[in-house]
Amino acid sequence: MVNHGNAQAAGAEQRLQEFGITLPPPPTPFGAYVEAVRSGKLVYFSGMLPVVGHEPRYIGRVGGTLTSEDGRKAAETATLSGLAAAKDYLGSLDKVVKVVKLGVYIATEGDFRDHPKVADGASEMLLQVFGEEKLSGRVVLGVASLPLGMPVEVELVLEVED
Repeated sequence: MVNHGNAQAAGAEQRLQEFGITLPPPPTPFGAYVEAVRSGKLVYFSGMLPVVGHEPRYIGRVGGTLTSEDGRKAAETATLSGLAAAKDYLGSLDKVVKVVKLGVYIATEGDFRDHPKVADGASEMLLQVFGEEKLSGRVVLGVASLPLGMPVEVELVLEVED
């Protein structure tokens, strides 16, 4: 359950502290790409996986070897990696004006139907850090597979101040 508390008006960096959220080390690429690219006021982040450092925290498919709750935690972990990448790239999460896009891709078994519950792990983490006024809509998709056998990949596009 997300607690909005007194942190609603606080900046993202203060909200991290108030909610006791610790960011992992910023992720490093698993291939030939960069973690972030800026175009104007938008920063596009490469797909974020549920890793800490360069180590996967979850492997498998949701609805198969992993439960919906495992998937939710994997989405939260991937979002924390995205936030770490954003802080590393921007210097401070307080530079974020708006979450423009959240995409949550979930490797599932064919009959899995709890996609929204899994994606809430990402949405609720962003809600805690940025507050409701900075959130976007989201796209949630079930897919056959994701890189390195991981169950979730999170896509973020952030609008940042100049």
